[in-house]
Amino acid sequence: QVTLVESGGGLVQAGGSLRLSCATSERTRNIGAMGWFRQAPGKERQFVAAIGWSGSFTYYADSVKVRFTISRDNSKNTVYLEMNSLKPEDTAVYYCAAGPELTVVGSAYRYWGQGTQVTVSS
Repeated sequence: QVTLVESGGGLVQAGGSLRLSCATSERTRNIGAMGWFRQAPGKERQFVAAIGWSGSFTYYADSVKVRFTISRDNSKNTVYLEMNSLKPEDTAVYYCAAGPELTVVGSAYRYWGQGTQVTVSS
């Protein structure tokens, strides 16, 4: 069983930045692809970004392209989501998900973290 632990969420004003981290209990190189998803109150879970095991390939939702950057450090077993120019509509619980396939489809990910709250005030 792989454990994922997200951190870095919080309250920020619109236009601000946050960096989320996802630490894994297993070597990220062995896990494969990793992704970030988010869920706002009353809404369905939404794909945000994903990265292949080597970091060479990334996918982004159109709503976050240019503003968000996903990266991974396999030596630290950690995946990051750098979020800039945050908007109130980015407010949600952000979840980290792990492997094996690089995809935007949440159901394809095998492991999930507990989530971290991101709140963007206007």
